[in-house]
Amino acid sequence: MSLQAPELFAELCLPFHDHAVVGSTYFAAPVPGALLRLRIDFTGTIHADTYGGLRVAVVHPDRGEIDAVALSFVDHGTFHRRDEATNTRPNTKQYGTFDKYHRPGRPSWDGAVTTGLRDAIEQYTAVWFPGAWAAPGPSRTAGRTAHRAPVPPASRSGARTH
Repeated sequence: MSLQAPELFAELCLPFHDHAVVGSTYFAAPVPGALLRLRIDFTGTIHADTYGGLRVAVVHPDRGEIDAVALSFVDHGTFHRRDEATNTRPNTKQYGTFDKYHRPGRPSWDGAVTTGLRDAIEQYTAVWFPGAWAAPGPSRTAGRTAHRAPVPPASRSGARTH
Protein backbone atom coordinates (compact mmCIF):
# COMPACT_ATOMS: atom_id res chain seq x y z
CA MET A 1 0.00 0.00 0.00
CA SER A 2 1.12 3.54 -0.76
CA LEU A 3 1.92 6.09 1.91
CA GLN A 4 0.49 8.84 -0.36
CA ALA A 5 3.12 11.32 0.79
CA PRO A 6 2.61 13.81 -2.07
CA GLU A 7 -1.02 14.24 -1.04
CA LEU A 8 -0.14 14.83 2.61
CA PHE A 9 2.48 17.40 1.70
CA ALA A 10 -0.04 19.09 -0.62
CA GLU A 11 -2.50 19.16 2.30
CA LEU A 12 0.09 21.08 4.36
CA CYS A 13 -0.04 23.91 1.75
CA LEU A 14 3.60 24.85 2.18
CA PRO A 15 4.34 28.03 0.19
CA PHE A 16 7.63 26.96 -1.37
CA HIS A 17 7.56 27.31 -5.16
CA ASP A 18 10.63 25.15 -5.77
CA HIS A 19 9.83 21.78 -4.21
CA ALA A 20 9.51 18.09 -5.02
CA VAL A 21 8.34 14.95 -3.31
CA VAL A 22 10.64 12.00 -3.91
CA GLY A 23 9.30 8.78 -2.46
CA SER A 24 8.03 9.81 0.94
CA THR A 25 10.37 12.81 1.36
CA TYR A 26 9.59 16.47 0.67
CA PHE A 27 12.46 18.65 -0.59
CA ALA A 28 12.27 22.43 -1.02
CA ALA A 29 14.39 25.47 -1.75
CA PRO A 30 12.52 28.01 0.40
CA VAL A 31 14.75 30.92 -0.67
CA PRO A 32 15.60 30.93 -4.39
CA GLY A 33 19.35 31.01 -4.98
CA ALA A 34 20.27 30.13 -1.39
CA LEU A 35 22.35 27.04 -0.63
CA LEU A 36 20.24 25.77 2.27
CA ARG A 37 17.42 23.34 1.52
CA LEU A 38 14.52 21.99 3.52
CA ARG A 39 13.83 18.26 3.85
CA ILE A 40 10.74 16.77 5.50
CA ASP A 41 10.49 13.03 6.23
CA PHE A 42 8.06 10.89 8.18
CA THR A 43 9.25 9.68 11.57
CA GLY A 44 8.69 6.05 12.35
CA THR A 45 7.57 4.50 15.59
CA ILE A 46 8.55 1.22 17.24
CA HIS A 47 5.82 -0.44 15.15
CA ALA A 48 6.58 -1.41 11.54
CA ASP A 49 5.12 0.87 8.86
CA THR A 50 3.62 3.21 11.49
CA TYR A 51 4.43 6.94 11.51
CA GLY A 52 4.30 9.25 14.49
CA GLY A 53 5.25 12.62 13.04
CA LEU A 54 7.42 14.57 10.66
CA ARG A 55 11.14 15.31 10.82
CA VAL A 56 12.05 18.70 9.37
CA ALA A 57 15.70 19.27 8.51
CA VAL A 58 17.82 22.06 7.05
CA VAL A 59 20.39 20.66 4.63
CA HIS A 60 23.49 22.27 3.13
CA PRO A 61 24.72 20.73 -0.16
CA ASP A 62 28.34 20.46 1.06
CA ARG A 63 28.02 20.14 4.83
CA GLY A 64 24.93 17.93 4.95
CA GLU A 65 22.29 18.28 7.63
CA ILE A 66 22.69 21.48 9.63
CA ASP A 67 19.72 21.21 12.00
CA ALA A 68 16.58 19.13 12.46
CA VAL A 69 13.45 18.98 14.57
CA ALA A 70 10.93 16.19 15.09
CA LEU A 71 7.28 17.24 15.07
CA SER A 72 5.05 14.57 16.58
CA PHE A 73 1.46 14.18 15.45
CA VAL A 74 0.37 13.93 19.09
CA ASP A 75 2.03 17.22 20.10
CA HIS A 76 0.44 19.06 17.16
CA GLY A 77 -3.06 17.59 17.44
CA THR A 78 -2.92 16.03 13.98
CA PHE A 79 -5.12 13.05 14.80
CA HIS A 80 -6.87 14.34 17.92
CA ARG A 81 -10.34 14.50 16.33
CA ARG A 82 -9.97 11.11 14.66
CA ASP A 83 -8.76 9.47 17.86
CA GLU A 84 -11.61 10.97 19.91
CA ALA A 85 -14.20 9.92 17.32
CA THR A 86 -12.88 6.34 17.26
CA ASN A 87 -12.26 6.27 21.01
CA THR A 88 -8.58 5.41 20.46
CA ARG A 89 -6.73 5.53 23.75
CA PRO A 90 -3.32 7.05 24.46
CA ASN A 91 -0.39 4.63 24.58
CA THR A 92 -1.88 2.37 21.93
CA LYS A 93 -0.32 1.73 18.54
CA GLN A 94 -2.95 3.76 16.66
CA TYR A 95 -3.09 6.82 18.95
CA GLY A 96 -1.67 9.91 17.21
CA THR A 97 -0.17 7.84 14.40
CA PHE A 98 -1.01 6.39 11.02
CA ASP A 99 0.32 3.44 9.11
CA LYS A 100 0.67 2.64 5.44
CA TYR A 101 -2.54 0.60 5.35
CA HIS A 102 -5.84 2.30 4.61
CA ARG A 103 -9.33 1.88 3.27
CA PRO A 104 -9.62 1.91 -0.53
CA GLY A 105 -10.09 5.43 -1.87
CA ARG A 106 -8.90 7.05 1.37
CA PRO A 107 -5.39 8.22 2.27
CA SER A 108 -3.51 6.36 4.99
CA TRP A 109 -3.46 9.59 7.01
CA ASP A 110 -7.24 10.02 6.75
CA GLY A 111 -8.62 12.24 9.51
CA ALA A 112 -5.47 14.34 9.87
CA VAL A 113 -5.78 18.02 10.77
CA THR A 114 -2.56 19.56 9.48
CA THR A 115 -2.89 23.10 10.86
CA GLY A 116 -0.68 22.47 13.92
CA LEU A 117 2.03 20.81 11.83
CA ARG A 118 1.96 23.60 9.27
CA ASP A 119 2.28 26.23 12.01
CA ALA A 120 5.25 24.38 13.53
CA ILE A 121 6.95 24.06 10.12
CA GLU A 122 6.33 27.78 9.58
CA GLN A 123 7.94 28.68 12.91
CA TYR A 124 10.94 26.44 12.28
CA THR A 125 11.60 27.56 8.72
CA ALA A 126 11.17 31.24 9.61
CA VAL A 127 14.35 30.92 11.68
CA TRP A 128 16.41 29.37 8.88
CA PHE A 129 14.74 30.97 5.86
CA PRO A 130 13.63 34.51 6.81
CA GLY A 131 11.12 35.84 4.31
CA ALA A 132 10.32 32.45 2.81
CA TRP A 133 6.79 32.54 4.21
CA ALA A 134 6.15 35.94 2.63
CA ALA A 135 6.20 34.29 -0.80
CA PRO A 136 3.05 34.58 -2.84
CA GLY A 137 0.61 31.74 -2.41
CA PRO A 138 -1.64 30.30 0.25
CA SER A 139 0.07 31.70 3.33
CA ARG A 140 -1.92 32.33 6.48
CA THR A 141 0.80 34.61 7.81
CA ALA A 142 -0.07 37.50 5.49
CA GLY A 143 -2.50 38.98 8.00
CA ARG A 144 0.08 38.82 10.77
CA THR A 145 2.83 40.83 9.16
CA ALA A 146 4.02 44.03 10.75
CA HIS A 147 3.08 47.29 9.11
CA ARG A 148 4.79 50.63 9.43
CA ALA A 149 2.94 52.93 11.81
CA PRO A 150 1.74 56.21 10.30
CA VAL A 151 3.95 59.20 10.98
CA PRO A 152 2.17 61.87 13.03
CA PRO A 153 1.84 65.22 11.25
CA ALA A 154 4.39 67.90 12.10
CA SER A 155 3.24 70.44 14.66
CA ARG A 156 1.93 73.77 13.31
CA SER A 157 4.26 75.77 15.54
CA GLY A 158 7.14 75.03 13.23
CA ALA A 159 9.01 73.12 15.92
CA ARG A 160 10.65 69.95 14.74
CA THR A 161 9.77 66.70 16.39
CA HIS A 162 12.03 63.67 16.43
